Amino acid sequence: MDNLVEKNERSAPPIVAIDGTAIKRIREAKKLTQLYVASVVGVTTDTISRWENNRYPTIKRDNAEKVATALEVPLDEILMGQPAAPEPEPETAPPPVTRRQRLAPLVLALGLGTLLAALLAGIVVSRRGAVELAAIRTLPPFGAPGQLVPVQVKVERRGAAGGGFIVKERIPPGWRFVSSNPPLTGEAGEREVKWLVPGGAEPVTISYTLLAPRDFPLGHQAEFGGEIVLADGKATRRGAIGGPGRLTVNGRHWADTNGDGRIDDNEIMPAYYLSEEMKGLGLDWKTIETIWSSAGYTWNGELKIFEVVK
Repeated sequence: MDNLVEKNERSAPPIVAIDGTAIKRIREAKKLTQLYVASVVGVTTDTISRWENNRYPTIKRDNAEKVATALEVPLDEILMGQPAAPEPEPETAPPPVTRRQRLAPLVLALGLGTLLAALLAGIVVSRRGAVELAAIRTLPPFGAPGQLVPVQVKVERRGAAGGGFIVKERIPPGWRFVSSNPPLTGEAGEREVKWLVPGGAEPVTISYTLLAPRDFPLGHQAEFGGEIVLADGKATRRGAIGGPGRLTVNGRHWADTNGDGRIDDNEIMPAYYLSEEMKGLGLDWKTIETIWSSAGYTWNGELKIFEVVK
């Protein structure tokens, strides 16, 4: 019997076709947000939105399984048509594990106050469970030496309105903080920047720009990290900020998300929305628009600039 299960697992395809409409319908019916699902899966809210709108009809199977876990449904319910992979026979397959069942052992070990913070990156829960914070970082995959890179941290508050919290971001060595909205609380450190966010119930977006070192070697990866801190008067709860934490410096513009030396029609709109949202933080929309209107661009490593290909 064990051999049968093992064989089924080996035969499961790595890519499955998902039903984005079903994912959105189930998520909204359970009153879950895209930010929550993104935190569980380990992707951005933009990715969840693209999945729900069927922009990417196929995804990795392990990501689909994480989505199903976040929605507390069997994998079959979010796949397009019939399941893409053969499932074990009913007598050998355990029932789907709900989020509550999956968390139960940890509840006993850590207590309700620190449960989600210990299990899910970017989740912090108050002592009474009244306030839940989910934080996720949005970071472009590429950048260039001596150029600005945009970063956002989106924090969603679930439950009743609560007190303030602190967002701490750890920036790569040698990178320089440029500007942010809202402004920093205090001075920018060489490796850490902080924001003190007042209490309330509305979601919060922290946008900031960093300048990559001019002598940063191409192909090198910059590591980001951060945490969200919630104090309830008696104890302090911390949770790691979810989302991507690595950026490759390879002479590509941050808006060129697939790194092909162009800013195409699929990339220009997200770049426009982000530039508008981060207006005043130093992003050069004119260069982005010029590259989009041209045949592409190249990186001049000597001058540290992007050169448009006519």
